[in-house]
Amino acid sequence: MTHILIVEDESRIVTFLEKGLQASGFTTTLATNSDDAAAIALDGNIDLLLLDLGLPGQDGLGLLKDLRGQGFQAPVIILTARHGIDDKVAGFELGADDYLTKPFRFEELLVRIRARLRTSMIAGESNTCVLAFGDITLDLRTRRVSLGGRRIDLSAREFTLLETFMRHPEQVLSRQHLLDLVWGYDYEPGSNVVDVYVGYLRKKLGNHLIETVRGMGYRLVPAFN
Repeated sequence: MTHILIVEDESRIVTFLEKGLQASGFTTTLATNSDDAAAIALDGNIDLLLLDLGLPGQDGLGLLKDLRGQGFQAPVIILTARHGIDDKVAGFELGADDYLTKPFRFEELLVRIRARLRTSMIAGESNTCVLAFGDITLDLRTRRVSLGGRRIDLSAREFTLLETFMRHPEQVLSRQHLLDLVWGYDYEPGSNVVDVYVGYLRKKLGNHLIETVRGMGYRLVPAFN
């Protein structure tokens, strides 16, 4: 049975989440502070984490940074009353997979949970701990990237985008498909966030590795192309 860790200190929301998730067939565990949450998450038996940002002591962003730094790979959905764009950007950059602001309907949360679990399952079935393509090596446990033996520092979002390309080498990926796989939430029509992050990767890895396919999207190509 799928195991979800709820990291939340507001009892009313905890009750709402536990009742809804258990009725939907999930097993739940509760942590009300970062220390307990870290111990439970790193035990290795968590399939997805629901994370509030406004925790006592260390806040949710600090916990998320620590967990990703220690190799925690399960999907993380942030649930918070913070509506600011800065908090959203920080959450995604630190490794969150989705972000839902309070108040929210349980039906929407359930859809997002199932989508994240499907993505995680597909990745788990298809991956090894290390992905390699040409001179690029990507370690999923340590979240380190190297190019020709030289370490390349990437943000969490850049890492996820590169991982997506490396799971689909030489396959054309549309901008919308990349938004769905990497960002997982809706942008305003006409957003150029994919183009911006492809630009970041090109600066760090070289312009020749990610090819623009006009009118279609992008693809990762061998260095000799």
